[in-house]
Amino acid sequence: MGEIHFGDFVIRPVRVEDLDGLDALVGSLQESMTSLPKDRDFLHKRIMASLRAFDPLVHSAGSDRYLFVLEDGPRQIVAGSSGILARVGGFDPFYSYAIRYEPIRHLPLGIDSEIPALHLEKSHKGPSELCSLLLHPGYRHSGLGRMVSLVRFLFMAAFPYRFDATVIAELRGVVDEHGRSPFWEAVGRPFFQKDFHFADQWSGLGDKQFIEDLMPKYPIYIPLLPKDAQAVIGEVHEKTKPALRILQQEGFIKTQHVDIFDAGPLLSAPLRSIRTVSESRKSIVEDFEENTAWPEKPTHILAKPQLDFRACLGAVRGDEGKVVLPAYARERLEIEKGDPVLHVSIARQGPNP
Repeated sequence: MGEIHFGDFVIRPVRVEDLDGLDALVGSLQESMTSLPKDRDFLHKRIMASLRAFDPLVHSAGSDRYLFVLEDGPRQIVAGSSGILARVGGFDPFYSYAIRYEPIRHLPLGIDSEIPALHLEKSHKGPSELCSLLLHPGYRHSGLGRMVSLVRFLFMAAFPYRFDATVIAELRGVVDEHGRSPFWEAVGRPFFQKDFHFADQWSGLGDKQFIEDLMPKYPIYIPLLPKDAQAVIGEVHEKTKPALRILQQEGFIKTQHVDIFDAGPLLSAPLRSIRTVSESRKSIVEDFEENTAWPEKPTHILAKPQLDFRACLGAVRGDEGKVVLPAYARERLEIEKGDPVLHVSIARQGPNP
């Protein structure tokens, strides 16, 4: 894609006219995503659902699905996406495997230990969930991936009443280069009689009844599974490790729950303790300035804290509630002097995702 100029990019809510760009973005993947499958009709429905989510009358966490896109302005390309489900469950239950330790004891033989087992759980009123994180392959290793992930937290900081007090993220589990999931082969295929990607995409399209009908109802003792299936429980795909690092730096921790298809980990954090949420500040724009003394690389994420939300990378100057922003932020955020702006440091650690 050539040299990256951070001032060229903005993240904003998805629009109807983004359908072609979103379809091309999803098509750039070698594999399909659960929440953004390679299905144009589904993507159109996903866009329409996001438009409804931004309704000003929404005042609590429900089944609203927010979708944001990263726009490369000069190229008019949808370069990435990220989303939030305000509350998992609802009409379509949320399924996961809980890892519980079953005590086994026999004192005459000196046996007193615990055996890990998978228990199927479903929730109809769960926490908020991060989803739909995607960056076009041509824009990876640029630092943009971090912004696409973290910008959701700025929106949640601006509108906390629209979300649950707890936020979760299901990360992609281990799948080999042929699309084979060791966990699915051991646990899912005997019951579903379909390959991993069929089941994953079918679930993504919204049909959850097959899970209720076919998923084993009894606990699965982990030591009885093949070694390769045991080894991937709670582990992430190699390409998902950057996303894991970002969330862990934000305060997310692994829970005792894993995905029912590939056993990828489920992470959780209290909304108000997420770094981007707790460290974000709202200030008034005092001025815009074109100055070569701005940092060569952006230090902050800047956002318009309105329902017509927009965010970009940049830097801030000033304190005591008044800041000066780079000149390009006026256009990217569609704000003027005297308007409020949310800002938070990127706090990048280690290599760029």
